Amino acid sequence: MLILFFYAFVSNVALAVVPHEPVVIWYGAQIGVWVTAAVATAGTMVASAIDHRVFVPVLDRVSSSHTMTSGIVGKMRGWFGKAPFAIIALSGMTPLPSWPFKAMAFAGGYPLGRYVTAVAAGRFPRYLLLAWLGVVVNIPTWILATVFAVLILIPLVRLLPWQRQKEN
Repeated sequence: MLILFFYAFVSNVALAVVPHEPVVIWYGAQIGVWVTAAVATAGTMVASAIDHRVFVPVLDRVSSSHTMTSGIVGKMRGWFGKAPFAIIALSGMTPLPSWPFKAMAFAGGYPLGRYVTAVAAGRFPRYLLLAWLGVVVNIPTWILATVFAVLILIPLVRLLPWQRQKEN
């Protein structure tokens, strides 16, 4: 369980490049749905608290030196400001990237306790579903390892020099 906790932490810090889905699916089949979801959520909460402590002061300095209230950024912050808890929680439930909403929470100085709680409210059900999938479908470890490798390799391939030249 300690490995799952630390992996959930590493895969959820702001600049994470490793996927959590295959690992949560695998652990669900190994240690159970509820334990997997609880441990992965705890690791995610610690990562979220550290991100908040690091990025809120940084973005506070940036936003005070730049106008972030006009244009599309201003509109997005306005929408986010109407229901930040729900938006953070819902973005954590979906497979869509949640980093834009985290950035808005950091830039807006959303309180740490509410932020971490919203992240947990979104991730816990997602982790429950993934862990349940691991139990019900019983996906072979080699398939999960392959998916894990592909999810890591996709961003790396985009960084290759020949790939960048082809895009230009």
